[in-house]
Amino acid sequence: MTTAQGPVSRAADEVRLLDREGHLQGSPPMREEQIREAFELMVLSRSLDELAVKLQRLKRIGLYAPVEGQEAAVIGSGLAVDPAQDWMVPASREQPAMIRHGYPVENMLASYMGRLEHAGIPSDVKLLPRQQSIAAQMPQAAGLAWALKLRGDPGVVMAYCGDGGSSEGDFHEALNFAGVMGAPLVTVVINNQYAISTPYRRQTAAESLAARGPGYGMPGIAVDGNDVFAVYAASVEAVRRARSGLGPTLIECRTYRLSFHNTSDNPNDYREDAEYQDALRDEPVGRLERHILSSGLMGRDEIDDLRRRTRAELDAAQRSVAALPRPGPAYIFDHVYATLPPRVRQQRDETLEGG
Repeated sequence: MTTAQGPVSRAADEVRLLDREGHLQGSPPMREEQIREAFELMVLSRSLDELAVKLQRLKRIGLYAPVEGQEAAVIGSGLAVDPAQDWMVPASREQPAMIRHGYPVENMLASYMGRLEHAGIPSDVKLLPRQQSIAAQMPQAAGLAWALKLRGDPGVVMAYCGDGGSSEGDFHEALNFAGVMGAPLVTVVINNQYAISTPYRRQTAAESLAARGPGYGMPGIAVDGNDVFAVYAASVEAVRRARSGLGPTLIECRTYRLSFHNTSDNPNDYREDAEYQDALRDEPVGRLERHILSSGLMGRDEIDDLRRRTRAELDAAQRSVAALPRPGPAYIFDHVYATLPPRVRQQRDETLEGG
């Protein structure tokens, strides 16, 4: 992998089980059905990226942040938690983990396509809404984890943020609090090498993001974020520690954002093509696919059929959501107050009269 500072080799402290050719060291930490689920979620994620970017270019959605390149970090960690008892707190590009945790694809598409009345998180899904204000979800995640501990609940909170988010004060406050309180919080920092256009090495003088963990009184683990097995193994151990009352863990997943920050961004303005091409050879979907093919877990025809079926299912979901009515202007005033304050009620009335 390379950064704006030039090529960097894999750090000695970075856990890797699956190399870029798809060769695995030792036995896989996942059962065969889990490996298949991980790959199916990766295929879903890539197909969702393709569809959403196309819809954005057609002006059918406003903004989209692709997961491309970060699938192993998102999915490997997401598979380590139990949706029935554990909470997930996403940041900005955890779509496949959110879907696996119980957020319906149709609801997710509705959120992008402006059908907000159909975009809510089901009441039985332990998932907080996506937070677009960078790292503002982290104190909420720490508080939620502390609440679980106070109540004697066996649940764990898995919270995500990026390398840019780790530079925010909210990140420090949340991890300091979780460490002091021994809260069952697993923080997954997806270090994709850029905070929009700011390279990772211009954000911190620390040896690594994982090295911050001991300063907060918790383990800090660095993993190859393109290796779904390494991410999963580290996440399972962190969840085990949290569930057994041993407190929080910080996991740094070192990966690379292959696509743009979001659909308003042009990464060619701030990174070199050679850097991108090097990262492309190490991307996580191809790495796992090579392992699956060489191990005989799936054949080429089965993989091709999976991709076709996934695209067809997403297209059907998109057409279903597109047929839903758009909310009227009154919607922006709903679901905020039980009783509208006089000033807000006046604004609502003026908006509806003007419409």
